[in-house]
Amino acid sequence: MRPVTLITGASAGIGAALAHVFASHGHELVLIARREQRLIELATATVAKGYPAPVVLPLDLAGRDVAEHMERELAARELEPEIIVNNAGFGLVGEAASLDRAEQLAMIDVNVRALADLSLGFVSSLERRRGGILNVASIAGFLPGPGMAVYHATKAFVLSFSEALHSELAPRGVRVTALCPGPVPTEFQARAGVTGDSYPALITESAEAVAEQGYRGLKDGQRLVVPGLGNKAVSLLTRLVPRGVVLAALQRRNRQRSR
Repeated sequence: MRPVTLITGASAGIGAALAHVFASHGHELVLIARREQRLIELATATVAKGYPAPVVLPLDLAGRDVAEHMERELAARELEPEIIVNNAGFGLVGEAASLDRAEQLAMIDVNVRALADLSLGFVSSLERRRGGILNVASIAGFLPGPGMAVYHATKAFVLSFSEALHSELAPRGVRVTALCPGPVPTEFQARAGVTGDSYPALITESAEAVAEQGYRGLKDGQRLVVPGLGNKAVSLLTRLVPRGVVLAALQRRNRQRSR
């Protein structure tokens, strides 16, 4: 069995940037996302740089038994995960009672269920390989989110779950890191329904910068990586500012973003 780095949501944005970073450090990749053509293009670009050809697995992570399906696909190719990067996810702007319920439940399936399934489904191989798990959360995980209630709640789960796994799996030699970026200019905004949005430069990071910091954090065994000084300040301020003030500010902000 050859060791591989499995990256979900690899077709664009932070996921594609993470693929480039891991490939540049010698990792053989398995790329997972719904859009097969995007994955093929990323794999072609990876090979063009002289890195090993990634395995492309088009898959909708909103389905059930994701880890079981993945295990069959990898075993057929005599591969097993050394590192799992759970990057797939999406958000929706708007009040939860007004947004499509099925779409919000699908968000929970992708952002939470699939991430937990893959994080727990390959612990044995991660332990054998002395590998790790990089879970992409968000600065939203530190904040309540009126106007993006379900999204913020899913990222709070990812943050809490990852920090707990960091402690539980450390004795088994498995590193677990939660990566919590702030705003990153990607397709995420369009998918979420954000219109006419802009963020202060202080808290905005590129996908490439976030990916590089996430990679280093995992390799160094860090429990938590928050890219950028501005976002680090936000994560600290959430502990000091009254919760009601934060709720009101975020509600106003998300109302503006959905107009």
